[in-house]
Amino acid sequence: MPERGVSEAARGVAAMVAACTIWGLSPIYYRLLDHIPPLEVLAHRTIWSLVFFAGVLALQGRLGALGRALGSLGAVWVTALAALFISSNWFLFIYSVQIGRTTQTSLGYYMFPLVAVLIGRVVFKERLGHAQWLAVALAAAAVVVLTLGTGTAPWIALTLAATFGLYGLMKKRQPAGPVVSVTAEVLLLSPIAVAVIWAAHAGTGGAFGAGGQDTALLMLSGPITATPLILFSYAARRAALATVGLVQYLNPTLQFFCAVAIFGEPFGLWQGVAFPMIWTALAIYSWAALRVSRASPRPATSAEVPSAVLTSPRSEGSAKP
Repeated sequence: MPERGVSEAARGVAAMVAACTIWGLSPIYYRLLDHIPPLEVLAHRTIWSLVFFAGVLALQGRLGALGRALGSLGAVWVTALAALFISSNWFLFIYSVQIGRTTQTSLGYYMFPLVAVLIGRVVFKERLGHAQWLAVALAAAAVVVLTLGTGTAPWIALTLAATFGLYGLMKKRQPAGPVVSVTAEVLLLSPIAVAVIWAAHAGTGGAFGAGGQDTALLMLSGPITATPLILFSYAARRAALATVGLVQYLNPTLQFFCAVAIFGEPFGLWQGVAFPMIWTALAIYSWAALRVSRASPRPATSAEVPSAVLTSPRSEGSAKP
C-alpha cells in the first residue's frame, strides 16, 4: 500500500511537470500564428477547446454535468463572468506573444500568486502573515522599479495577473470540476467566437482553410488548451498541494526562457533588477506556504484544484494560457 501511494504521488508530479511544460512552451505555438489577428486566434481557441472538452465529457458520459453547471441563472452569471476574465486573459497573452512581450507574460504569471493573496485578503478577509506581506511589498516595489526605470507601468503583466486572479475568484463560486466548468465557459463564449470567425472570413479572408499549416495549427489550439488542464486535474488529485504549487513556477520560468533565449526579447537593467525582486518575493511566499502545509498536512482532493501557484486551497481549476 505505501508503495502504491508513492507511485500515485510520483505520477501526479510527472503530470504536473508535463502540464506546466506545455503551458510554459505555448508561446512558441502562438508565435507561429503571429500573422493571424489575435482576436481570430482567440475565437478558434474557444471553438476548438469546446469541441475537445465536449468530446472528453461525451467519452466519459458526463455531458449531463454541463447542463447542471448551467442549471440556474446565478450559475450562468458566474460562469459568464469567469468566461469574460479568462477570455480577456487568453487574448492578452496571445497578443503579447505576437508583439514580442513574452517577458511581460512571464512576469504576470510570476506575480499572480501574490495577486491571489491580495484578493483573498480583500474579498475573504484572509489573514496574511509577516512573510506574505513582505512578499507582496517586494512585488509592489518591483512594479515601481519597472515603472520608474522604463517610464511605463508593466500593464501587460499587471492585467494578466489581475484577470487570472479574478478568474480564480469566480472559480471558487463554481461547484463543477475544472473540465466541466471550463467547457461551460467556452460554450457561453462560442457564439461570439463564431461571429468573429464569420466576420474574418467575410472581410479580409480568415486564416482557417486558407492554408494547410494555419488550419492545422488553429485546430491544435483545442488540444493545447485542454491537455494541460486535464493533466493538472490528474496531478492535483494525487500530489500534495504544496508540491503542485511549487512545480507551477515551471510555467512562467519556461515562458521567460522562451522570451529571452528563443525570441531574443530585450532584457535590460531595470528588468534585471525587478525580476530578482519578484523571484525573491515568491521564494519568501513559498517558504511561508510550505511551513503552513507542513504544520497542517492534508491530502489534495478533486474539489481542491488550485487555480495557480500556491494559492488558497479553496481555489478550483485552472485555465492557463
